Amino acid sequence: MGLKDERSGEAPIDTKLLELLVCPLTKGSLRWDAENSELISKSAKLAYPVRDGIPIMLPSEARPLD
Repeated sequence: MGLKDERSGEAPIDTKLLELLVCPLTKGSLRWDAENSELISKSAKLAYPVRDGIPIMLPSEARPLD
């Protein structure tokens, strides 16, 4: 069972996968942001993109949070 994206009705990331994924820099937990299709690492202040349901867990691809 995945988390539903309200706009498309898709499940872009599986809940079990989200439980296993951690920030590659801090090893901290991640929060799913369905509105932006990103995984948020509060500890690293980064947002990792999810493209076609695949988390891109590269710091070089992450967006810095304000």
